[in-house]
This record gives sequence, C-alpha cells and structure tokens, in this order.
Amino acid sequence: MDHIAAAEERIVSERVQQKLHQVNLAAKEHLSPIQDHVNFTLQQAYFKCAYECFDRRRNHDDISNCVENCSVPVVRSQQMVENEMAKFQERMNRSLMSTQDCIKMLPHLAGKLKGSFFIGD
Repeated sequence: MDHIAAAEERIVSERVQQKLHQVNLAAKEHLSPIQDHVNFTLQQAYFKCAYECFDRRRNHDDISNCVENCSVPVVRSQQMVENEMAKFQERMNRSLMSTQDCIKMLPHLAGKLKGSFFIGD
C-alpha cells in the first residue's frame, strides 16, 4: 500500500472514530432519562411496594411473593432496555463492519482508478 492510500485510510478511520464518538454521545443524551427513570423512579416504587409487603400478619411465603410481584415492573423495564440496547449494538456492529469493508476497498479502488487514468505511483 502506498503512502497516499495509507493516509487516505487513516483519514477515513479517524472520521469513523469521530462518528462513533458522536453516536456514543447521542446515545448517552437520549438514553440517560430512560435509565434514570428505571434506576430511580421504578426502583423507588419497587422499594415502597416491597416495604408495604412486610406486615406481621403475613407469613414468610406471602411476603416473598409480594416482594417478588413488586419487582416485576423494574425487572421487565430493565430487560426491555437491555434487549433494545443489544439490538442497537448489533445494528451498530453491522454498520461498523460494513464501513471497515469499505475502508479496506479504498486502496483497490484507488489503484483501479489510477490504472484507468494511467497514473503511475
């Protein structure tokens, strides 16, 4: 690979890194309120609900079932966030792989065009 192709590849790679950084910042910006809601609002509701489960008139199994039922909204919400993030990450990985394939094709494309225009190295 000649020095021009290497420089072009480096420039493209740097741009890809910049875009990944922008995506990361955007994801944090958009997902932060959701994570806060799950971590604080739903967790707070869970603890309030679970606190109400502890009643001396209930037996141990009833208390356990009550606390478990209180956790359902939090657990479901966390699972939903994790599932959606996994899907998003998979799409990002596919996009990155496609971009990397394009970067690898640049030297071949440049060589082909140079040959078409009779440009020597």
